[in-house]
Amino acid sequence: MNHSNYIIEQLISAKSIAARVEGLALEISSAFKGTDKLIVIGLLRGSFVFIADVVRELDLPVEVDFLEASSYGNSTESSKEVRILKDLRGEIEGKDVLVVEDIVDTGHTLKHVLKLLGTRSPKRVEVCALLDKPSRREVDIKATWTGFEIPDEFVVGYGIDYAQRNRNLPFIGKVKFND
Repeated sequence: MNHSNYIIEQLISAKSIAARVEGLALEISSAFKGTDKLIVIGLLRGSFVFIADVVRELDLPVEVDFLEASSYGNSTESSKEVRILKDLRGEIEGKDVLVVEDIVDTGHTLKHVLKLLGTRSPKRVEVCALLDKPSRREVDIKATWTGFEIPDEFVVGYGIDYAQRNRNLPFIGKVKFND
């Protein structure tokens, strides 16, 4: 795929993602077996495709809510400042919660979100991330379940964007900038 200043090379196929989502959903369903309701919180915007696919595969009663946190703007570099742009609609006190994240990169956003959710007294909070870039981690945080570990590449597709573009790609692709 070609854009004026970059090209996109496929890193993870749509087929691989679908298979991994199925596996993650089985593990999550097993871990939360017996819950009266699992509140699945998608971190917008990058997780919206992933959360839709995961939720459809879960064999549990679920409620879906969303939180939007920002630490990027239109840049490819994470800023350490995390802002909550959209908060949850529902209550999570005493509830089982699954946070669904697109990428765990530096870890600042996820750490901030988990700290915020912790102040609301949930029964249990676990994290499912589609992608993990451990080489970029700056804080000690790890998702309970991870779809794929990836190298330090700038990626797009399957809900993940670059300057609000490429979210609609069915695969995960790495962005290669033209010099």
